[in-house]
Amino acid sequence: MCEVLIVDDDFMVARAHERIVEKLDGFRVVGVAHTGAQALAAITALRPQLVLLDMYLPDMTGLDVIRRARTGAHTLDFLVLSAAREPEMVAAALQGGIVSYLLKPFKITELQARLAGYAERRRLLARPGEVNQDDLDLLLGATPTGVITTAPAVPKGLSRETGLLVERALRSASPDLAASECGEALGISRVVARKYLERLVEIGDAVVTLRYGQTGRPQRRYAWARPPA
Repeated sequence: MCEVLIVDDDFMVARAHERIVEKLDGFRVVGVAHTGAQALAAITALRPQLVLLDMYLPDMTGLDVIRRARTGAHTLDFLVLSAAREPEMVAAALQGGIVSYLLKPFKITELQARLAGYAERRRLLARPGEVNQDDLDLLLGATPTGVITTAPAVPKGLSRETGLLVERALRSASPDLAASECGEALGISRVVARKYLERLVEIGDAVVTLRYGQTGRPQRRYAWARPPA
């Protein structure tokens, strides 16, 4: 279970983020803060693993929160959710070791995708044994080994990060999976998962078969089409 602290000066926005996080398996909101001082106190008291952090706070910037929190003994990650677009602020946040930066306003599915990616990174780093190159590529946001980089661009409304997570889930499926199963595994909706799976079918990376039940429509089952790299 990943314990999350939400930091945003807008009470309504903070509440909206809290609802999104609480609906995802493997995540639990342990606190909400509306100022930098409250955030630092909550980090010390609650010791969350992840902080959803706004850059614009009434008493200090999110960068100040990151820098002061990093001086403590507690190890934690920051995922920035902010309207801050200044290059120097973004660069400083990246240098501070944030795991992702999502510009407001954003779609719910975009935050869900970032959290799903973060959960996958935690899983990879927590498992026994050494990581391989594909694991490192996923952790660092690079293109995994064996993935064709000349494929058509990701259509508008779909994110590359979520696409990589869906691809990884499909590659490890045995022998196939449905959109609902993919969505449940990644913490995204069935409809969103199906969009990414159908995209993989469209570019030839996946194949789809129909499984007929006793009643209702046949279920679409997806399988990875490319041979192992």
